[in-house]
Amino acid sequence: MTMALFDKTIEKKVKAPKQESAIQESVVTSKTLSRPRITEKAYALNALNQYVFVVTKESTKRSIKRAIEETYGVSVEAVNIVKLPAKKKVSGRARTAGFKGAVKKAIVSVAEGQAIELFKGGM
Repeated sequence: MTMALFDKTIEKKVKAPKQESAIQESVVTSKTLSRPRITEKAYALNALNQYVFVVTKESTKRSIKRAIEETYGVSVEAVNIVKLPAKKKVSGRARTAGFKGAVKKAIVSVAEGQAIELFKGGM
């Protein structure tokens, strides 16, 4: 009697080639864009061809425009920047105070007829 552990045939798994996504990562993108901001208000702006991103504190309107155009392949018409200040938060049983970090977000207006596929999923 042989054990089933020793009778197994070993199959090699072949990795499928990676598919190219629509997102192109570059140096400008990694230093400028942090992540898309996914909120109900951000999805409401998608109907107006506007998309919201959290950006680094050092980024400028020009660098944001360049990063969006390189990454998503769309033409940007306007970039508006909003700085949300840090907020004091109290939590826990001991009621210790802390801070919710400040955020810089960019509202990017894209040309008519173009869209960023990342936001197509909806909520």
